[in-house]
Amino acid sequence: MLQIIAPQNLNAHIAPHELSFSSTAELLSDEQVHGWVAQADAKKSATFGLILQQPGFNLLVLGEQGTGRTSLMLSAMQEAALNGTHEITDLVALFNFEMNEKPLFVTLPAGAALKLRLSMEHFSRQLVKQLSSISAASAANEHAEKSDLLATINGFMTDHFDALQLDLNLSTASHATLAHYFHQLKLDVLEYLEAWQATSNMGTDNEKEADSLLDGLLNESFLGRYRVNILVANLGTQPKTLAPVIYDNDPSLQSLFGGIESATESSSTPDFMRLRAGNLMRANGGMLMLHLRDLLQDQQNGSQILEKLHRFLRNGTLQIEDLSSGTLSGSSGQTASLTNTNSVLPVQVKLVLIATREDFYQMLDEKADFFNYFPIKVEFAKRIEANVANYAAVAGFVAQKCQQFSCPHFTAEAVAVLIGALQRLEEDQTRISTNFARLERLILESVAIRDVNNAKESQLITAQDVKAAIAAKQARHHYVEAQIRDSIIDNELMIQVHGSVVGQVNGLTHIELGDASFGSPVRITARCYAGSKGVINIDREVQMSGPNHDKGIFILQSWLSASFSSLAPLSLNASLVFEQEYNGVEGDSASCAELFALLSALSGLGIKQGLAVTGALNQFGEVMPIGGVNEKIEGYFRVCRAIGLDGKQGVIIPKRNQNHLLLDDEVIAAVAAGKFHIYTIDHVLEGIAHLTDTEAGVIDEHGHYPAESVMGYAQKVLSGYRKTLKNNRLNNKI
Repeated sequence: MLQIIAPQNLNAHIAPHELSFSSTAELLSDEQVHGWVAQADAKKSATFGLILQQPGFNLLVLGEQGTGRTSLMLSAMQEAALNGTHEITDLVALFNFEMNEKPLFVTLPAGAALKLRLSMEHFSRQLVKQLSSISAASAANEHAEKSDLLATINGFMTDHFDALQLDLNLSTASHATLAHYFHQLKLDVLEYLEAWQATSNMGTDNEKEADSLLDGLLNESFLGRYRVNILVANLGTQPKTLAPVIYDNDPSLQSLFGGIESATESSSTPDFMRLRAGNLMRANGGMLMLHLRDLLQDQQNGSQILEKLHRFLRNGTLQIEDLSSGTLSGSSGQTASLTNTNSVLPVQVKLVLIATREDFYQMLDEKADFFNYFPIKVEFAKRIEANVANYAAVAGFVAQKCQQFSCPHFTAEAVAVLIGALQRLEEDQTRISTNFARLERLILESVAIRDVNNAKESQLITAQDVKAAIAAKQARHHYVEAQIRDSIIDNELMIQVHGSVVGQVNGLTHIELGDASFGSPVRITARCYAGSKGVINIDREVQMSGPNHDKGIFILQSWLSASFSSLAPLSLNASLVFEQEYNGVEGDSASCAELFALLSALSGLGIKQGLAVTGALNQFGEVMPIGGVNEKIEGYFRVCRAIGLDGKQGVIIPKRNQNHLLLDDEVIAAVAAGKFHIYTIDHVLEGIAHLTDTEAGVIDEHGHYPAESVMGYAQKVLSGYRKTLKNNRLNNKI
């Protein structure tokens, strides 16, 4: 049954007393109020997944952008890192004296890598001093016992390395590895010095050669082999070691898996010093967050990154490889000696993969086995119930942002308007959008509006400030809508909002341009005559309509044929078109309006042009809900207001859209004043009856409609078409 909606039902109403505070400043001490309150189920899943320390329990976080999925998960990861049980370590690469082409990787306790590097730098400086003293002693005293000086260096190295190993607090395995490394290092130094000694004992000319050889040791090519390449460094903290938490917001092959820096021919940097660890290795023992979209949108290396990531998840190991040929910029190709390190390193990382549901399901079809390694799914809700608990969650978020940005707090009335904006974003009086990114922008815009309006003397942000910020945003995005509206006023776009016309109705379109959207009327017309082609959609015939719109036309034709089954097949040619629409038509929300234009054309009854229509129908004539209902109503209202409101204008919408109404104050005021009306219908016959001020008609047991009803007039015309077509065929006219 057609109903007219009362003004109080055109928007959600939140009483300030329901919020239980007068200012958001009162909420800062409430530890229970935080962003997770609106994502209680997601928090349970995240907490469960993050406390599982066993390998393979990676997290897949699904949610829309702006729902807090990244910031909230990062905070949860940082909290979980405090309770990690995995031993956090450092990783260094050293020169391998036994296999020069293969670096020596050593795992050290957290914080030990930096100590080792500083100590080895100190060692190199001291070694230079010792070698310099040998050279000076040789020049001053030809009979100096060089063997004694070499013994002194050997003793210096032994003392230094023994003290260093004690200071590093090494594990048994690391101690053995480093002890062997230091032993090989001493042999390397002594070998060079013995070569110098042998040369210097062979005569004057050879002494000069020996001195030159000794001087040659004091350069980067020689001393560089004793440097330490820190691949992973974690700071040891007391009493616990904090597990690493890394967020790679620009993942690449190099940033994730590491690589080998390129070198020029003149470079003296040792090969092992050009190794670089990736974030997977840096996150060993901790957690790494990635966005699936970043991987999918990498046109050059996305598939390679996903494949390597899949192998890592399967094997739990990493190998630093030369990626320069495929991705690393500036490569000179001088990486032959380290093309493959041949060292497979075990790495344990909990991955947290952030994704939209669309990206997830798209990739699920292509790489289903990839997600076998993400058994913990964390679902961030796109919307939540509009209740007191969730009002408190939104208010708590506002309080935290006010504290974060050092801006004035909001009154309860202002928070109610903010919540209303989130409901408008979701288009539902009973639910709230969780797009807190939008909310944060509105908070800051409201503060800015207060400052622009020179209201700094006010200690709080008021409801008027928030409304002004919303209005200012709409004004910044109104250009295209204003241009269309001006074209209607100038009669360039032919829209009538007064009188009655046969076969013509105002439909409503929803136009989205980035973050701006608005509604606008469009004229839909129908013409009918005898024939056998049925309903012809002109937009479809010229390929200017999408599949959803075409589906709506087929449903319309099915309902029409079923409603006049006694005359089936219908002897009808009918054409439908969106007038002056040149950008294409998509969606089925105009199918009710198209049917009304067609019934008007069949019955000869005029349609009130002041009423615009939106809604989709099914095969039983039931009216289904549509999207963008608020923008459509407000857009049409602004057109009518510009042309002239006469109290007979309004909009017919599906009854199932009634809870989606969150209209602005101007429309509500016009409805309250009786200048504009909003009607709801459950069935298409309710709509055509109101549009024509004529009873729709109910079919009897013989398949006939009342003669003076809309359906009765249409049935009479269709019957005439049938006779006309039959006579034409008999007379061979067609």
